[in-house]
Amino acid sequence: MSTANSPLNTPLMHRVRTPRPQIEALLRGQGMHPLLARLMAARGIDTHAEAETKLADLIPPSELKGIAQAAEILADALEAGARIVIVGDYDCDGATATAVGVRGLRMLLQSLGADEEAAKYHIDFLVPNRFEYGYGLSPEIVQLVAQQFEPDLLVTVDNGIASVEGVQEANDLGIGVVVTDHHLPGDQLPAAMAIVNPNQPGCTFPSKSIAGVGVMFYVLLATRAVLRERGAFDAASQPRIDSLLDLVALGTVADVVKLDANNRRLVAHGLQRIRAGRAQPGILALFHEASRDPRKATAADMGFALGPRLNAAGRLADMAIGIRTLLADDAAEASALAAQLGKMNEERKRIEADMKRDALEDIEKFISQDEPAAGIVVAHSTWHQGVIGILASRIKERLYRPTIALAPGDDGFWKGSGRSVQGVHLRDVLDLVCKRLPEGSMPKFGGHAMAAGLTIAEGAIEQFKIEFAQAIVDLSDPSALTQVVETDGSIPADYIAASTADLLETQVWGQGFPAPLFCDEFEVLEHRLLKNAHSKFTLRRDGKTFVALRWRAVEALPAKVKLAYRFERDTFTGGDAVQIIVEHML
Repeated sequence: MSTANSPLNTPLMHRVRTPRPQIEALLRGQGMHPLLARLMAARGIDTHAEAETKLADLIPPSELKGIAQAAEILADALEAGARIVIVGDYDCDGATATAVGVRGLRMLLQSLGADEEAAKYHIDFLVPNRFEYGYGLSPEIVQLVAQQFEPDLLVTVDNGIASVEGVQEANDLGIGVVVTDHHLPGDQLPAAMAIVNPNQPGCTFPSKSIAGVGVMFYVLLATRAVLRERGAFDAASQPRIDSLLDLVALGTVADVVKLDANNRRLVAHGLQRIRAGRAQPGILALFHEASRDPRKATAADMGFALGPRLNAAGRLADMAIGIRTLLADDAAEASALAAQLGKMNEERKRIEADMKRDALEDIEKFISQDEPAAGIVVAHSTWHQGVIGILASRIKERLYRPTIALAPGDDGFWKGSGRSVQGVHLRDVLDLVCKRLPEGSMPKFGGHAMAAGLTIAEGAIEQFKIEFAQAIVDLSDPSALTQVVETDGSIPADYIAASTADLLETQVWGQGFPAPLFCDEFEVLEHRLLKNAHSKFTLRRDGKTFVALRWRAVEALPAKVKLAYRFERDTFTGGDAVQIIVEHML
């Protein structure tokens, strides 16, 4: 194990993943490429079949608690011609879940004989504007939906498990509610007609990390099965719910949920559809807007190119623009909407850059401390509420500390968004902070281990900074604040090639199933700057020369250096050229 300096001058630990030798040998014996066998054996894969992503191996919908009840309710509503409104969330998971719900229910309704216009009338959506209504199915949102649509049934996606008051408001108005969500429940569940959430008490569904869009996809599968049993169609003529898997893949990757075996199957088949040219027009338009080739789609495209463009709508304006992009059936309409999202994303980047400049003074102050605080809180009166989550993420990456960014809200209260590091459960930290602050100082908070949000009184911010750092110390092991870089060790220089890059891209990598990261020593032959913000190197190893990039870093490397790196095809140069991406200097 080796150490290097992190941004806070605390040890950065390097650990090599151990590929269990017997499993590695077994996988190789089953025909898996030697490098893949090594990578899979180090990530908990035990058999070749487990590494495969067959759709037939999906966990059955019946294992989700409440799904049978929800499917019967939805089937009854569709057959009765009821008006159903999807109430979504304003992030990428919420947008894709909304689009999956609307598209899927309209497909099912049309299979019952409704025409396209009738399907659009009977199945609609609404997503709260985060700046006016905040998150979830609040009583105010229920009233808005009731006035705008006069619905018979509300279906929440990616929210609702904590909407006790909102569901009660709907019940009082005579509107039924089906909750589909994946977030952790509170002490009280809403009084909905049905709740489908793998994390609700008593649910044995193995994939607890399924995204909100995945839950809605499962609900559609179950509803289709009910209608099929009722004779609405047979297996040959039933609607192709799997045609929505490109949307499921995007929401799953963008929400950064753990890519367990079930999620990898969903993402893999979504990527297959995109590469085969069978994606929704909006997905293809987003690829074009991001200058990415859908024929070579990867999970990284979802997380770093498409997801941010959709999220920009929810952060700066109204996520309805993003959802309309995903619902567009006409390529020209989808392209025009995707262009709007692209402009919003550029505006988001500009705002984020301004906010980072504002935060730089605080960041430098923290870096200069010999014993930096266990948690970082930054606040500024001019910051944009929609971008504080990204800012918190950037600072967390820079300082490797749980971080909260605060921006002014209404009536003397500020909105906060936080990001955490492995080993520090952010929601639990906020729960403890709330108990230690004066009553009423922090009226709202929620989230999960790695990300959370809150509302706090302006006068309590300084005390919040102190209590936040102390709560992290009280609830977490000190080792959690030491960044650990896990690599897959050394590989032969001959493996750093286009054919290997292509091999690695056949797999689905992401949260909980990390993309390969290798570690080797190189000679540094040349260094130059790109746009005064990034570095380009010429490296040599075992007689072979490589081009390497290091993003958001301008420092030179020593003549000989040990690097944690990945590699990919160099699409700019073309041919079989590859480039190394430097992640860490060890």
